[in-house]
Amino acid sequence: MDIKQQLQDALKVAVTETQNIETIPDIKIEIPKDKNNGDFSTNLAMVLTKLARKNPRVIAEELVDNLDKEALSIESVDIAGPGFINFKMSSASLTNIIDRVLEEKENYGRTVRDDKESILIEFVSANPTGALHIGHARNAAVGETLANILDFAGYDVSREYYINDAGNQINNLACSIDARFFQALGEDMSLPEDGYHGKDIKEIGVELAERHPEYKDLDDETRIKKFRELGVEYEMRNLKQDLADFGVHFDNWFSEMSLYEKNEVEAALEAIKANGFTYEEDGALWLRTTDFKDDKDRVLIKSDGSYTYLMPDIAYHYDKLERGFDTLINLFGADHHGYINRLKGAIGALGQDPERLEIEIMQMVRLIEDGKEVKMSKRTGNAVTLRELMELIGVDAARFFLAMRSADTPFDFDLSLAKSESSENPVYYVQYAHARICSILRQAKEQGFEIDTTKGYDVIEHPQALELLKKIGSFPEIVKNAAKNRANQRITNYVQELASEFHKFYNQEKVLGENEDKTYAYLAMIEATRQTIENALRLVGVSAPEKM
Repeated sequence: MDIKQQLQDALKVAVTETQNIETIPDIKIEIPKDKNNGDFSTNLAMVLTKLARKNPRVIAEELVDNLDKEALSIESVDIAGPGFINFKMSSASLTNIIDRVLEEKENYGRTVRDDKESILIEFVSANPTGALHIGHARNAAVGETLANILDFAGYDVSREYYINDAGNQINNLACSIDARFFQALGEDMSLPEDGYHGKDIKEIGVELAERHPEYKDLDDETRIKKFRELGVEYEMRNLKQDLADFGVHFDNWFSEMSLYEKNEVEAALEAIKANGFTYEEDGALWLRTTDFKDDKDRVLIKSDGSYTYLMPDIAYHYDKLERGFDTLINLFGADHHGYINRLKGAIGALGQDPERLEIEIMQMVRLIEDGKEVKMSKRTGNAVTLRELMELIGVDAARFFLAMRSADTPFDFDLSLAKSESSENPVYYVQYAHARICSILRQAKEQGFEIDTTKGYDVIEHPQALELLKKIGSFPEIVKNAAKNRANQRITNYVQELASEFHKFYNQEKVLGENEDKTYAYLAMIEATRQTIENALRLVGVSAPEKM
């Protein structure tokens, strides 16, 4: 158990025994910005003022008197200002974290839950009509990082990609391939008005003309159906390869077509009707999403009898619910903000709690190089693709940069910074800290030093060493909060702060010094630092190099 958790638990007991209140509020333990205020601080006494109907300093004194300071390894407690409680911990309480990290290794920071909440996270889900672009790349990086964090925090996580293989876009794809196919055979055929002009579509058409010229003799309906299947297969093969190379993997690739094959569109529609949330007007069937905070009701079946785009989306979420997931998380693009209330309304119309569905809207990414916005690929003249981004700066830099901002904020991606080998580049800064530790450990081994946890850590007294240990000790709580708040950026922020604390320590203290006891203690401490950096980077999908 980390120090913050121990203090929270002890304060909770103290509140129960000293204050006559029914419900104990959340107890927040912070690390003060001013180190003179101790190692940890809480505003609990002020939070309790209205509930306990007492002066906050009186409450603070009662709480402090009830704490077993020796058992908690508290060196001293100070009540400051209107009622802040500041704790200064003994060195032993901080050095205890070293053995925990070295024992748990790659599992340090992981939470094990007996009652796992099951979460289905759906992300990327780009139409299989062309290469993934920079916006999809951000969705992929954030989605995979969030899934990793949730898994590490003890949730039962499934990753899913929804393949839109049944809509008008796929008809346009098939017709575009058809045009390119006949063009490759030397016939004059123009692309459809809403067709796809990408290089990949031309390549498919040429390949089909070379391998299967006999397809020209098929009737139009049969040929277009064939090209639909082949086009989706081709595009999905490329998408899967790009995502795999980006370190993004899915547990399930869900086909929209399967909803029709399993009659789930009809099943979802019947469920909504049975719950009384539909009505007919102007020859169309409407869903009363205004009952669930939507700004207007939505059409499910148009007057010509065809489904709107919303109906298969509802059927897809009906399928998710039928599979028994506790929570559904969707990562949508910036142009999907209007989907939030209508999809939540659909969940309610299906008889489920709309809050089981969480929708994260991914804001736009601007690529910046040398201070100027990069809108088009230098190679193709089209939008910069995920593949090109990986080739430009590598997977590590792309994953870290795209995951280091809150998904709901626009992001300027500085390519020049991502390419640089300097302390200004956050991923380089963190990886360099890891590589530097590995270098020190190699030097230590050459000098005959191995990590030995039996030597003890009493000699660790330097203030910067203790700051480093506090930062290491906060990792499990950071993971929990990042998972709870769906905030992937908390991990990237944390690992930069951890690297900073290590660099500060290394610049002030020698690890391989003349004091042998201190050398052994410091070697164990920096190995705990290295392991924590590696664990944090793994959540983001970034490597922890031993040499740079």
